[in-house]
Amino acid sequence: MTTLYGYFRSSAAYRVRIALNLKGLDYDQAPVNLVKGEQRGEENLARHPQGMVPTLVTDNGLQLTQSLAICEYLDEKHPEPSLLPADAEGRARVRALAQLVACEIHPLNNLRVLKYLVRELEVDEDAKLAWYRHWIIEGFDALETLLKRELGTGDFCHGDTPTLADVCLVPQVFNAERFECDLSAYPTLRRIVDHCNALEAFQKAAPGEQPDAG
Repeated sequence: MTTLYGYFRSSAAYRVRIALNLKGLDYDQAPVNLVKGEQRGEENLARHPQGMVPTLVTDNGLQLTQSLAICEYLDEKHPEPSLLPADAEGRARVRALAQLVACEIHPLNNLRVLKYLVRELEVDEDAKLAWYRHWIIEGFDALETLLKRELGTGDFCHGDTPTLADVCLVPQVFNAERFECDLSAYPTLRRIVDHCNALEAFQKAAPGEQPDAG
């Protein structure tokens, strides 16, 4: 059985859960508690030398890290339904939208960065939240503009079926709401997320539905 090592509130693990669910694939989950520091433990470091999640261990023992790479691996191994458009232009657009979230917004706001701000740089809670919200606003401003003006946008980030871009967007919006960011300026993002969250694959991947959420 394929096993996903992750944490219920990890955006990166959330992406992989969505992708697995969209593909209709069965998988087990093995929680790695980021708050307790289990990601830096010997077992997790053996799987993921960066001391992060997720790691996907396939039924033949292959260990995969980095959520976007895992999602594209799943897309290549299980082509239907596809997470990427059939045309080169569409694939480039979807990858750009996904990377705007996964490579530009998320790394500045993930747990290890926020912990560093507090523990090493000794910023207070208000300054930490200001940092988080600054990068959300900068990234979501750009994403809203792109999605609003480009013809490729449909019910989802690209067209009328979920793609890799939606797989990345939904967890980032979840986290932004958890940190009480004002998202009223992003009607396109919110509309797309509503379409996503109406689907069972996204609902089942939600943090509150995971075995370690309790």
